[in-house]
Formats: sequence, structure tokens, C-alpha cells
Amino acid sequence: MARVHGHVQGEAGAIREAVFAIVSAIPRGRVLNYGAVSRMLDSRISPLAVGWMLHRCPDEIPWHRVVNASGRCSTDRSGDIPQGLQRRMLESEGVVFDSGGALELETYLWRPDMEDQHD
Repeated sequence: MARVHGHVQGEAGAIREAVFAIVSAIPRGRVLNYGAVSRMLDSRISPLAVGWMLHRCPDEIPWHRVVNASGRCSTDRSGDIPQGLQRRMLESEGVVFDSGGALELETYLWRPDMEDQHD
């Protein structure tokens, strides 16, 4: 069983740790969407559950590198995260957003199975 914050958590804890491991592997300037994280876990949890796990993740997890399926930041709807923080964090890594507030997923999507990715 996995340990999360000092407690044995069983399958739920193992899935949470797997989500955190996937998100921690996303390189600077790259993103995944919630659905892609879910699929990488054989859809054992929903994209919405991925979002909830990231909403309360440890500080060292780069949660800001996970966006919605439209390439937009979903965190602006959360009262816990300052408006625009996720976008500013991604922009500081070189991610460019269009005038409608979306990033081009084909440009920034992290594909862990591909060796040569842009920096």
C-alpha cells in the first residue's frame, strides 16, 4: 500500500501517488490535460477526479501544467487559487496563450513516448 502524508491509503492512495508522479514528470513548458492523465492511469479515475487531486496536491507538484481539454486554465473558477496564477506560471515557462485564453495543445502537449520534444 502507498503512503500519503504518513497514512496508508490503499488503492486510492496509490492512484493519487500515480497522478502526482505523472504530473511531476511533465517538463517545463509542456502540459497535459486532465483526460490525458486519466487515460495514462487506464481511466481508473475520471478527469474530474484528477483535477480534485491536483487541487490539494503538495507544493512540489507542478499542478499548473495540467489544463482542460480546450487548452484553457480551469483554476480561475476556484476560489482557492488566485485569478490568473496558472496562466502566469505557464507563461513563465514559455507557454503562449491566444487572445481567447487558450494555449495550442498540439504545440505544448507533452507526449512521454516521444524522445525529441521542443524545449
